[in-house]
Amino acid sequence: MFRNLEAYLLALEKRGELKRIRVPVSSELEITEIADRMVKAGGPALLFEKVLDKDFPVAIGLFGTRERTAFALGVRDLDELSEKVARLLELKPGRGGISALMGLLPKLPLLRGFFPRWVGRAPVQEVILKGEAVDLFRLPILKCWPLDGGPFLTLPLVITKDPETGELNVGMYRMQVLDKRSTAMHWQLHKVGRQHLEKARKLGKKLEVAVALGGDPILTYAATAPLPPLPGVSEFHLAGFLRGAPLELTRGVTVDLPVPAEAEFVLEGYIDPEEPLVEEGPFGDHTGFYTPVDLYPRFHVTAITHRKRAIYPATIVGVPPMEDAYLIEASERLFLPPLRLILPEVVDYHMPPEGVAHNWVNVALRKAYPGQAYKVAYGMLGLGQMMFAKVIVAVDGDVPVKPGFQALLEALKHALPGRDTLLLRGPMDVLDHSSRGFAFGGKLILDGTRKLPEEGGEGPFTPRAHQELPHEPEVVAQRQWPGIWGVALRKECPGQAWALAERLLKAPQSTGIRLLLLADHDVLLTPEEVLWAVLNNIDPERDARVMPGVEGLVLVLDGTRKFSEEGFDRVWPERIRMDPRIKALVDSRWEEYGL
Repeated sequence: MFRNLEAYLLALEKRGELKRIRVPVSSELEITEIADRMVKAGGPALLFEKVLDKDFPVAIGLFGTRERTAFALGVRDLDELSEKVARLLELKPGRGGISALMGLLPKLPLLRGFFPRWVGRAPVQEVILKGEAVDLFRLPILKCWPLDGGPFLTLPLVITKDPETGELNVGMYRMQVLDKRSTAMHWQLHKVGRQHLEKARKLGKKLEVAVALGGDPILTYAATAPLPPLPGVSEFHLAGFLRGAPLELTRGVTVDLPVPAEAEFVLEGYIDPEEPLVEEGPFGDHTGFYTPVDLYPRFHVTAITHRKRAIYPATIVGVPPMEDAYLIEASERLFLPPLRLILPEVVDYHMPPEGVAHNWVNVALRKAYPGQAYKVAYGMLGLGQMMFAKVIVAVDGDVPVKPGFQALLEALKHALPGRDTLLLRGPMDVLDHSSRGFAFGGKLILDGTRKLPEEGGEGPFTPRAHQELPHEPEVVAQRQWPGIWGVALRKECPGQAWALAERLLKAPQSTGIRLLLLADHDVLLTPEEVLWAVLNNIDPERDARVMPGVEGLVLVLDGTRKFSEEGFDRVWPERIRMDPRIKALVDSRWEEYGL
């Protein structure tokens, strides 16, 4: 564990995983471009000591590699998180009474630190600013991407209390700075903070809010974790459990809320549910696309408290890989044992970075009876935020679920399109831009397990990848992997992708192919990028079809931009791209940065 952000940064520096940038840089786009290059190269965390026209340094890339994320969470490898939770959840059937109580004693050390400790004096309150002294523009809050609606806090720990029950929630929701003393609060439809606000509205109350920045990186992670609703348990308890020592809390200065004593900053204030909503966005999101302007509540800042030598923590999201992929993997590992309690046949699961969390889930299971893969997929769709999953690929228990692409190749050997694919409907992430409706759309289950006789059995199939591919005028690039055909096309009219698919599948090069992926012309045909683009851009109910090929049936996914004539009537977002002038600036200053 690390007492605070400074302790973590010093530890990273000793490991050679922190680079200090001592020349002045801009919080508008320049830091993003540098940090994006670093995380995609697996480079170090960065500490920008001088940010133009701002009062504080910026730390970024705190979770920038799998190994660094494990280090931040106090383990040698993220798989140790599963082992820790499994030991806590290990049950002994048939034991009761004194025997059961005695069996719990060895587990008590695992709960060391579970309950927070209250302190009176807190480093985060060394400096207290109220009223006119509050000025968010002093903080080096990043404008990350060119089309962003303004600067956004990207690592905020948003603390609220249920107005009815008093239950606490610590969540991570982006916050767009609107002026010196207010931000928008991106509380989406399904978020706990949104539920707290709705309860405050019914009670005719304002909702107090505290926003912490920094502290032990374990707490930052905990705010992102999909913690199920457990009475009396909040993300503060989860952080204490993971760090093995109590998290120190103190009372806010102007709000009756607990705040982390070792944070770098705390923003205190309120949201008035009767106040008109404000426009928020656009924002270059973790999907790799901009989420459009929408209406969200305004957070009024009544006080800012901070350490005397505070460091502002930040992250960026965008086209993967980004550091949020490693936080997602940490949650995978942490919640694998609880998943196995509910679905004991599950061996492992993985959300590949190309699926940006909810778009793609691989699950491996010990299969004992027909239809079990669907039973597991249905069960997962009923668990918390897993309800947002768009595509679930099931494989046998002896198949590694990662890397994701290799698991998909293995699944296609056993998945006959049509027979072993199933379309559903359900809730979708609010950030899903391609679904049939807001937060509602289609889902796809692909059963890539070995088939039992009752399921039709295994059929003859040899995956193939052809070198010479048919010429089509609108095709910009195409490539095959064993069993998969990826195509980038210049789409100009509705229905064009399906017409192209029909022609391609009549070609002899469709032999040995079970999945045809159609993407827009600007998509690179690497496995990672084509899957990222297609999975973002499909509603499976609308955009998945089983079509005949030369050798058999093929699953076709139309991952191209949709026209209104194709049944899509929402705003289609822009892909995130950095301004070429910023890229050129960073190129010219690279040696100056010391990188």
